[in-house]
Order: sequence, then C-alpha cells, then structure tokens
Amino acid sequence: MIHSYHLRAASLCLLLLAGFTPLHAESTSQPNSSQPNIVVILADDMGYSDIGCYGSEIKTPALDTLAESGLRFTQFYNTARCCPTRASLLTGLYPHQAGVGHMVTGNYDPNQYPGYHQNLNDRCQTIAQVLEPAGYSTYMSGKWHVCHDIQPDGPKHTWPLQRGFDQFYGTITGAGSFYDPAALCRGNTLITPENDAEYKPEQFYYTDAIGDNAVSFLQQHEQSSDDKPFFLYVAFTSAHWPMHALPEDIEKYEGVYNKGYGKIRKDRFEKLQEEGLIDPQWKMAARAGNWKQIKEKPWEVACMQVYAAMIDRMDQNVAKITQQLKDSGEFDNTLVFYMQDNGGCAEGVGRQRDKNLPEPRPAMAADELQMAIIPKFARDGRPVRHGPETTPGAADTYIAYGRNWANVSNTPFREYKHWVHEGGIATPLIVHWPSGIEEAERGKLVSTPSHLIDIMATCVDVAGATYPAEVDGKSITPLPGISLAPAFAGDEVKRPTPIFWEHEANCAVRDGKWKIVRYGRMGSGETKPWELHDMEADRTEQNDLASQHPEIVEKMAAQWQSWAEEADVLPWPWGNLNK
Repeated sequence: MIHSYHLRAASLCLLLLAGFTPLHAESTSQPNSSQPNIVVILADDMGYSDIGCYGSEIKTPALDTLAESGLRFTQFYNTARCCPTRASLLTGLYPHQAGVGHMVTGNYDPNQYPGYHQNLNDRCQTIAQVLEPAGYSTYMSGKWHVCHDIQPDGPKHTWPLQRGFDQFYGTITGAGSFYDPAALCRGNTLITPENDAEYKPEQFYYTDAIGDNAVSFLQQHEQSSDDKPFFLYVAFTSAHWPMHALPEDIEKYEGVYNKGYGKIRKDRFEKLQEEGLIDPQWKMAARAGNWKQIKEKPWEVACMQVYAAMIDRMDQNVAKITQQLKDSGEFDNTLVFYMQDNGGCAEGVGRQRDKNLPEPRPAMAADELQMAIIPKFARDGRPVRHGPETTPGAADTYIAYGRNWANVSNTPFREYKHWVHEGGIATPLIVHWPSGIEEAERGKLVSTPSHLIDIMATCVDVAGATYPAEVDGKSITPLPGISLAPAFAGDEVKRPTPIFWEHEANCAVRDGKWKIVRYGRMGSGETKPWELHDMEADRTEQNDLASQHPEIVEKMAAQWQSWAEEADVLPWPWGNLNK
C-alpha cells in the first residue's frame, strides 16, 4: 500500500515541476477498502514547545502517545496567523491563493486585491470538497474563521456546509469566551450554549464541546455510514485568549510556574535537545521579560497556569477522539494529523487594569446570540474583568497570557504570532497511522521542511482522490504542496520548490538549508532588508549572513517576488510599496 503512495508522490512532484495540477486517472464516488479515515486536529495560538512531546512540562499524554507510535516533524510550518493558516490548511494553497491573505475582518476590495478577498474564493476547494467525490463522509467541529460573513441572515456560501462538510458544529468567527463562544453554530444556524437541543452538558466549556461533538459525529458515522471512510476536521480554540480554564485543570499546575520565564525556557530547551528536536549548537533567542523585575508575579504565574490548563483540557479531548476511534475499530486505519495555527501570541489583550467596571446587567436570554469576540458582560450579566487585579480562568474574566510567556511558548525561537521568523511559523506536526506508517519508522523524527500546503496533497494522495482542474466552470488553482506519504516508509520527501510566506508585509523564503526573512510594516508596506540564515547551523536566526552571501539573498529575493506576483500576494493592501 505504501509503495503506491510513493509512486503517486513522485508523479505529483513531476507535475508540480511542469506547472500542472496533480490529477488521478479517474474519480470514484464509492469508498475504496484501502482508503484511510483522516482526522486533522488544529490547535490555536500555541508555541513550538507547548506540548509534552515537543519539550513542554504541560501534560499532553494523548498527543505524546500519538507521537511515540507515529512521526514527529521537526520543521513543519504554518503561516503565522489564524485566518491565513486555516485557509491554507483547508485548501492546500498558499492563503493568498485562497483569497485569505490577511484577517477576514479587513476591508479590502477583492477586485483590486484578489489575494485579500476576506472569504474563501471560488478558485479553491477544501479538503472536504475534494474527498467527498472519493467516497468520504465529512465532518467538522471547532473554529472556522475563513469567512467575513457571520450574521444570522447574511450569506453563508463560505460556511462549512457550503464548502464540503456534511455536518458542522463550532464557531464561525475567530475568538471569544470559552463559556459563551461568539458566533456559535450548528450546521447553518447560529445558536447559544443554552438553546442547543443536541448538546446539553452539565458545564459548558468550549474545548469540551468541540471534542464531544467530534466524538458524536464519529458515533453517528459508525451507525449510518455504510462503511464509508470519513474526514474529520477538529479545530480547537485552545489556547487562544482569553485565558479560560476549569478549576480542576488549573489545580494541576499549582506552583509549576513560580520559577518564572527563564527557568521554564531553560528546562524546555534542554528537553528539546534531549528529544533531538533541536540541535544543541543552536542558541536560544533572546529572553523576553526579567522575572526578577516582575512586580505582579502571582498574577503572571496564574496566567501561565491557566494557559497550561487549557492545553491540558484540549489533550483530554484528543484522548476522547482517539478512544472513540478505538471503540469503533477504526483507529488503525485512521490517519491523524496534529498541528498549530501560529506561534505563541504576544498580544496584550485584557492586560490593562480596569478603571470603571459597569454595573451587572440582566442575564442574556437563552436565544440571545453572543456575537462579541471580546464581550463586556458574561452571559449571566456580570461585567467582564481584566488586568492584574483579576485572577484569570472564570467566565467573567478576559485576559491574555502576554508576551513574556509567549516567548516561553516559542522556545527556542525568535518572535511570535504575526511574524514569519521561526517563532511565528514553527509548529509541531504529529502524524499517526498504524496501518500506513511502517513499524520501523514509528517514533522517529522527520526533518524535511514542510508546510500546511502539504496536508491537502497528502490527503489527496492517500485517499486516491482527484484534485479538480475545474469546478462549475471555474478554474481551480493547482496545488503547490507535495505529499508527505514517502516519510511514512522512511523515504525522503523531495520538495521541488521553496516554501514562501507573507503576512502584513513580513516575508520569508525557505529553500533547503537557507532562509531569507524580513520585517514589514502593515500600515505602509515598508520592509526592512532581507536577513539570511543557515537553518542547519542557526535555526534560531541569531546570525544574519546576508552581507556574507549577497548572491544567495538576491536569488531567493527574486524567487519571493516571482511567487508573490503569481500567488496573489501582490498587489498587497499595505501601502504603495509592492517590493
């Protein structure tokens, strides 16, 4: 079975080199007994070292177990921000090619800036849309965040059910309370935790709701699928702000973070080295924050304690999903991917002191929709509190864990969410598939630089699906990614082209061991000079070699410019500067 994947992957590389869309000889509307089920799990606003098997002290036994008997990719990349990452993951394209080159809240003219359409465009297909004709049932639970339209009576052509999913439970928008999520939805209907007839837990907590509904979809599939394979996309909002967690999970991390930023970073750095995930010769990027100078240490400790609890709870829900796969007998033939949408988040949401809190108001009615990402009141009418007077975690709080802890999350890398230095774009990738990963390869590390664009290509490959050239008279953008399936047998994953990035005028190119990267300024489109880094000797980007190898910078900068023009990155809406 694996060898056929290798042949298809080799053909895919040749097609990409020639500039053609990878297609299989024929499509099928019936399931094939060799087709795996596919589960894609995406976490939110987490750094490279935030799960146990990538260096963390946070307890993630479910993910660690998947890694032990699967593969860990050491150089897998996202796009540095939530909306673009989700668009890229879902479509197998660079985000601009899918029309989501920035956040879906931007006010950009899609005719003038086609890469910044604010919605998935009609020149892309989601994994669900591509797998459905190959016989798959398709389900999603969690955060969508790839469309601009979220009003109850507004257009829904870019909501999940209209983009290939048979069933959907989750949030259409990008953030909100874990106790009363903004734009919560079932199917095409916006709902609330109180009026949802299908899910009535004793205590509503969004991470549990995502996991429970994912399990429910799997159970429904087992009962009525006629042996069809399934594709399940699980998009957790952990550990995106606000720092909301349940008391029993918070208690697990009592005292763990009293030692402060530097000691936690050091411990993670050493564990990453021991695991072989980073090279001992690399130096850690500069530390953010001096623990000795922090005046409100108990509050800082509490923020990270709640953050850890959020990740812990997410892992508990990953365990629910894997247990359901085992209970249904589907575990061995299910290909599971786990990854994160961007690096740790340095945004300081909710970290300012409250001055004049409003008086409590009446509780919201059961049918009253929560549409505010940052609400002023909890659902029960209590005013939402912020700042260091407030212990995070409860429904009437709204606080982010801050830049200093994000620096810990991104150990050992530089920068954060938003930027395309390694701290913004490096993510774990765990791949688990007992029937598809050869026994000798299980538990190994894969060092091939890879990207979200490769997930669709891999799904198409292993499912024997057809990626279309045209849908409803519209040309579909060819896939730029490659199948990662050769790694399942220990073979080299060969990438014929570099990997590219642009977000808010921050730009990068990765080609083999070389990476060029530069800072940009969204408001003006101004950019700083390119840096050049040797990723084999210095993946933490501490030594800029641009002045020593100007010819490499010039070549790679020209590659970026060509890609940007072809992939709808340019023209960009960041001022008049396009280069």
